[in-house]
Amino acid sequence: MAAQLPSGVDRGVAAPSSRTPQAVAAGADPNASRRTEILRTANSVIATSGLRASLQQIADAAGILPGSLYHHFESKEAILVELIRRYQDELDRIGTVALERLDGAGSQPPPEQIFALGREIARCAVEHGAALQMSFYEGPGTDPELIALTRRRWTTAQEAMLRILRAGHENGDIRPELDLPVLADRLCQSMLHVGLDVIRHKASGDRVATAIGTVQLYGLASESPADAALNGSAAFAAAERVIATWAGDEDAVAGERAAHVRAVARAEFGRRGYEMTTVRDIAAAAGLTLGTAYRLIGSKDELLMSIMLSFGRKVGAGWTAVLRSESTPLEKLDALSWVNINALDRFPDEFRIQLAWMRQSPPDIADPGWSFTTRVRQMKSLLSEGRKSGELRIDGPPAEMMARCVIGLQWIPENILRDLGVRPGSTHVRDTVLRGVLVRRS
Repeated sequence: MAAQLPSGVDRGVAAPSSRTPQAVAAGADPNASRRTEILRTANSVIATSGLRASLQQIADAAGILPGSLYHHFESKEAILVELIRRYQDELDRIGTVALERLDGAGSQPPPEQIFALGREIARCAVEHGAALQMSFYEGPGTDPELIALTRRRWTTAQEAMLRILRAGHENGDIRPELDLPVLADRLCQSMLHVGLDVIRHKASGDRVATAIGTVQLYGLASESPADAALNGSAAFAAAERVIATWAGDEDAVAGERAAHVRAVARAEFGRRGYEMTTVRDIAAAAGLTLGTAYRLIGSKDELLMSIMLSFGRKVGAGWTAVLRSESTPLEKLDALSWVNINALDRFPDEFRIQLAWMRQSPPDIADPGWSFTTRVRQMKSLLSEGRKSGELRIDGPPAEMMARCVIGLQWIPENILRDLGVRPGSTHVRDTVLRGVLVRRS
């Protein structure tokens, strides 16, 4: 089956959310409805502008005075706690409903169940953009309840996805050699990434979720490639040569104390998010006075720029070397994944910092790292070349949307890479992007 949207799937307009709109009925508590409206506004403001959005910004968007917010929420942290609770409750509800469907009679075939559950998860991510951003970090602040919530793993929807995969394994739809718990985690997380603006862009969430699911189920490769052939390609060798240059310690030339502060800053930016981390936080974590930290690193923006420029150059050099190699589009696509896997393994903090540029309104300073616009253009060209040659099977989704989906799928979730390791992580990407997880039938 080619990578195309299944029949009956919306092709331009987002399907309505599975959540029932909370309309204000006659006799409803006006305080409760106002509280709900404030939460909706806060979600929109934070999802667009980031976690540094102030109460003043939220109040202005809600059309009320900042003091009126305190009638409903005692602090900004209280708003954030409520937003992430609602997000997690919705994910649990989606999982519970999916499990009930599985227990009912007349269930759909596993592939269709995967698509249905995936679209539900994607809608939730799009609707709860602020909480999705918070889930990438330990917690935007020091509030213990908020930190505990951001660390909580949602499991019900993943359990439902795992049951669907096991049913598909039993009836011969899912390839028998795959690790089903890992695959369930990957499918669910890839659907959550539909909530990132740079992945979804201007397309409907349902359509993007279906395209991502189609790639993972059926694979992009027209013929299922063997690991040995991919490992021996010129593109893979080019990627290896660039990755080997990453071993040097660039911070060593800056002096021991400055290198220490940079390392601490990377960890703090990756843990808290760039916008929620102050120079005071970095100084405290490094065991320095605030004045000493400023003397060593300059401004926070300057520090971020230097960190992410280094990361962007490393990844960019890998992409350039792969794309210039004498290899087929399929081999290049695989080698680009190898670059990304190694970048995530070596530089996990920089990868998490980069997530701030994946929302609708990026941080005030220009993206100093990996240029997403450039990568989308390169990926569109590569996929088009592979489609024309017949090596890649792509039919249906627009080129722009498909390029963004494939780029997103090439960066596997950090927890999966940490659990699997680099080489098995590469096999996992090949299984979910190139070969597809469904058994190929003639």
